Amino acid sequence: MENGKSNLIGRRKREKGRRKLTHYPLPITHYPLPITHYPLPITHYLLPITHYLLPITPFKYNMERGLFWLPLLAVFIGLAWAGWNEYQKLEAYRFWAQQFQKNKYDIYAVLGINEDRITWGKPTRKGTENIQTFSLKNVQNIRVIVNGVSVDLEKPPSTGGVIAVEFFFFDNSTTVRIPFTQISLAVEWGKYLQQQLQVFHS
Repeated sequence: MENGKSNLIGRRKREKGRRKLTHYPLPITHYPLPITHYPLPITHYLLPITHYLLPITPFKYNMERGLFWLPLLAVFIGLAWAGWNEYQKLEAYRFWAQQFQKNKYDIYAVLGINEDRITWGKPTRKGTENIQTFSLKNVQNIRVIVNGVSVDLEKPPSTGGVIAVEFFFFDNSTTVRIPFTQISLAVEWGKYLQQQLQVFHS
């Protein structure tokens, strides 16, 4: 009787122990260590999660590459827009310049001449803006200036910042400066306009 009773008590303890095992996060067959070694460190429970995170790793690398190329893509888009914008301005200038005997295009200013009349303005995609017109008959002197200083048309400087052809009028009320991007082009137009000025004043 005593042996039967002890066997019954032992069986109940084992059943009670099995019920306790249901509180662990994994089935008993997933635990590689005896039950006396639990609870395990937190890293043991996190390791299975890495299996599900592995597919995300290529996406992470692709995202880093995308962030690396994003500034370059912005630069390419900016250059493409600038080229398209300049093309539109050039097409608008060609239409505008058809009415003049001589004309010039510059990113700073466009200029056209009909006899003694000089017309100039700022090129835009929609056409020429801030248009001004005056007559060479009212002009007293013409000079080419670089960085605010008049230059010798026969020996112009090779470099310069602010370049323009400046017109002085007889009434001394104001002066007109037409900007240029290149010294050579400004000198060429300065010589031509001085010749035209002598023609209308002779």
